Formats: sequence, C-alpha cells, structure tokens
Amino acid sequence: MKNCSIWWIVIAIFVLASSMPHSQAYLKNEKIKTEVFLSPKFMLGPGSVENKFYYGIDFPSGHIALKAFDAEVVDEAGNSVPLHETYLHHWIVARYYIRKDADVLENNGNRTPRESDFIFVQNGGFCQSNILRQYFGLGSETRRTETHIPDPYALEVGNPTEIPPGYEERWMLNVHAIDTRGVEDKKGCTECRCNLYNVTKDEHGRPLRPDYKGGLSCCYDHAQCKLRHGFEGVRRNLYLKYTVQWVDWDTSVVPVKIFIFDVTDSWKRFNDSTGLRTEHHCLIEYDVESCSDTSLADNKCILTKKTSFTFPTGGYVIYGVAHQHSGGIGSRLYREDGQVICSSNPTYGNGKEAGNEAGYIVGMSTCYPEPGSVKLTDGETLIVESNYNSSVYHTGVMGLFYILVADRVPNTTPFLHGPQEAYKNMNNSAFIIGAIVLLGVVAAAVGYRQRNKSEDGYEAIVM
Repeated sequence: MKNCSIWWIVIAIFVLASSMPHSQAYLKNEKIKTEVFLSPKFMLGPGSVENKFYYGIDFPSGHIALKAFDAEVVDEAGNSVPLHETYLHHWIVARYYIRKDADVLENNGNRTPRESDFIFVQNGGFCQSNILRQYFGLGSETRRTETHIPDPYALEVGNPTEIPPGYEERWMLNVHAIDTRGVEDKKGCTECRCNLYNVTKDEHGRPLRPDYKGGLSCCYDHAQCKLRHGFEGVRRNLYLKYTVQWVDWDTSVVPVKIFIFDVTDSWKRFNDSTGLRTEHHCLIEYDVESCSDTSLADNKCILTKKTSFTFPTGGYVIYGVAHQHSGGIGSRLYREDGQVICSSNPTYGNGKEAGNEAGYIVGMSTCYPEPGSVKLTDGETLIVESNYNSSVYHTGVMGLFYILVADRVPNTTPFLHGPQEAYKNMNNSAFIIGAIVLLGVVAAAVGYRQRNKSEDGYEAIVM
C-alpha cells in the first residue's frame, strides 16, 4: 500500500498541473517588463491647444513583443491632470523606419525628420493616407480602458529581418490636448467649435468649408479657445506619461495584427491596369445633429452611423475596443447576419478626480473573446456601428474601432484546457502556493493513514 500513497501524490500533482496554462507562453507573467516614460514637455495656458508630433520618442528597443501601452497627462510633479482642466482629445503612437544618417529639422525644440528619410510602418487597417496609421491610441477614456494583450499573443516589433538595410526602427507620438481652465464653453472647446476658436482657416491657411462648424481643423496646435471675460491663469508644463509593457520575443509568442476601422469610411472598388483595388476615404470625424423631435427622451434621441467593409484576410479576433467622444453611447462590430463580434461601451465619470471626471468619457469597455472562438474569413463583410446621444448638437465626434487579429491560435493539448480568465490571472507564485498547500494536504492524509495503521492495526482508506 506504500505505492498507493505515492500514486495519490502523483495524481494530486497532475491535477494541479492540469489547471495550469498548457503553453509556455502563458507563464510569461514573470518575464513581463514594464517601463514608464515621459513625452517631451509641452506648455499650456487657459484655453490653449497642444497638437504636436514628437519623433524618436523613448521606447523599448530590440526584437520584442508588446503587451500593453497606457498613457495619461501629468504635471511637473507627476500628478494626474483631470480632464476638466486639460482635455485629452487624443494621443497616438506610430512606428516608423528612418535612415541611420537622416537629417532632422529643428522646430521649437521638436526634432522632425525629413519626409524622404522615413517610412511609416502601417497597421492592417484601411484608412492610412496620412491618418490612422498608429499602433496605439486613445483619448479621454485612456485611464480606464484596458490595453493588455492576453497571453500568448503580442505585437511583434523590432524584427531585424523586417527593417530595411540602412534604416532603424523608431516611434512617433502625437498628443492633442486642450486646456479648458477658464473657458467660456468647456464642451464647445473640447468639440473644437470653430466660432469659439475664432477660426475661419485651417492651420495651413486654407479656408474652411462654409458648413464646417467644428472639428480638428479648428483646434490645431497653438489655437486659442475663448476665455471668460477677465479670467487669468498660469501657464504650466505638462507631459504625457506612457507606460509600456513587453516581453522579449521568442517562438512561443503568437503575433497579432492591428486593424482600425472608421465609421465615416466611404470606399469604392476600381478595376484598372493595376488590377482590382479598393480606395478608402476616411473623414475621421463627423457631426451629430440635434434630435428633431424634442418630445423624445434623451435615451430615444440617438444617431446611429454605420458602414460596411470587406475584411482582407481571415484570422481570430483577440481584442476589440471602440473610441468615441462625449455624447457617445457605444459602438459595435458585427457580421452581415447580425452576429456581434464586439460591443464597446463608454463609462462616464461622476466626480472631480482624475479618472472619474463628471460628464466625460473616462473608459471604454473592451472585448477579449475566448481564444479561437471568433474567426473571421477571407473577404468577409463586417459592419461597424457608432451610436451617439443626439439630444444636443455635437461637432467633431469620432467612431473608430480597433481589433487585434491573430493568424492562428496556439497549439493546445485537449485535456489541459482551462478558462481564459485562469490564463490571465494565474502566475507562478499562485502555482507554488497551491502546490505547497495541496501537497501539505496529501502529506497530512498519508500521515493520518499511517497513524491509523499503527494504532488500530489496519490501514485506513484515504478518500
């Protein structure tokens, strides 16, 4: 019977091991590296706007697998700055290759490479004519929106075999922030109403369309929103603090691709000398006209905008999230038959502290489908839908949708499957503690059986 006790220990260990993730990639939690960086300093006074592009920002180097990217606006002391003081319209981070001997242009301390010296590394989306080329990007919702990519998936960057000879990989950051201290109309300033900025031309001096009431063209860098009469306030130095998480690249990581969709995308197919091609035209922003029927309740005054597109390649959806502005009430990505792939809904704040500012979107819900459960096919038609409360007029709103797609799911062993949340939450420490506790129980049971045998003259049955 001594061998029987050994078998009980083996079975106990096997049961515990079976609850652990089957892939070595799922044990990478202890290998995740985290580093916090600060953007170049930018100075904002009441009503002023920051909308600069910073090239060559600090970023982890080497052949790595990106797991998360989080950001927020902070002051010189590192304190979080609330949205009702500095509204974070958006931030984006893009990847590019630049010639090793490239010249840079100095522009008020901002080093900008010549356009002929760098190549943007595009994501998988459609709207890439100088827009929506980012790898990461959010807005006011940044503090409470999950960006973590679940194991064993990640974004592969820094692969030396993909970098053109004579080039090196760098990263670009764009920060669009609006200081609303002392302004006459906070909501109007954050929605970039042209009349509040006293703007009739864009930043390049081109006249605006007569029907253009508000949007990015009216709140460009150094623009000034209208202040309350007599208000005075100090200018202050701010930063975008960004936190990057990654692991060193190895073959156990399953790479994902980024796809960004815009609800304003209008596209056409052409068949010319180059063959069949699709041309996308993305406006990025649009206006929400106020509800014509004033008798309707707010929850029935809804503007729904949608567009369909053909997904280029098949794959498995790993993550999804939408980006909306104040007034947004949620967005969906779904199939032609109505099957929802991901719904992403806003959380509105109800306080004054950073991350809970009343009236602002402070978070967007995210989707983490069970690995392998949401498969897209080559050429499949998808629909993105964006919904806004139209009880009041809004200008310059957005309806973007991000998804991460993997070409494959990891190899699995059927009897070692476990819930996805277990994959996310279990780590080596929990395993060690669990093993100690379980083996302690087994050892106690074996000891008890041995005592029973010696004291009572028979061997107990251990259940």
